[in-house]
Amino acid sequence: MRALELKIPPPVVALLIAVGMWLLSSASQPSSLSLGVRIAWGVGLAAMGQAISVSGMLAFRRARTTINPLNPGAATFLVQAGIYRYTRNPMYVGLLLSLAGWAAYLGQVLPVVGLPFFVWYITQFQIKPEERILAAMFGAEFTEYLSKVRRWV
Repeated sequence: MRALELKIPPPVVALLIAVGMWLLSSASQPSSLSLGVRIAWGVGLAAMGQAISVSGMLAFRRARTTINPLNPGAATFLVQAGIYRYTRNPMYVGLLLSLAGWAAYLGQVLPVVGLPFFVWYITQFQIKPEERILAAMFGAEFTEYLSKVRRWV
């Protein structure tokens, strides 16, 4: 299983899951929700997700540290300010909310299975490897951060 660690960029994982969600929705009965309601919920959730993701990216840029999720060992600074006071992984939370917006737009129950699958995959193959690397790099400072801020929300 370690062969998948830090191999697929999280936005690509989200895109693949979004395609799977769409395929599941096309195999279901048409939604009984109006298109306007689906669009409103979808856009609202996705916009919130993108705002959270961008907030995380900007915090990394301000700290002048890497944003590359495939190479967490290139980090030069442990970002704990801004959105990182509330979640250790705002960019992944943002992707999850964007997928939730997509599920809302699709208006089906079945595609919602993509959301816990995304959380599981990103936790196993992205976050846990990142945490091992950051713990080795930042030691007690990272351990203290782990005790203060939750992984997702």
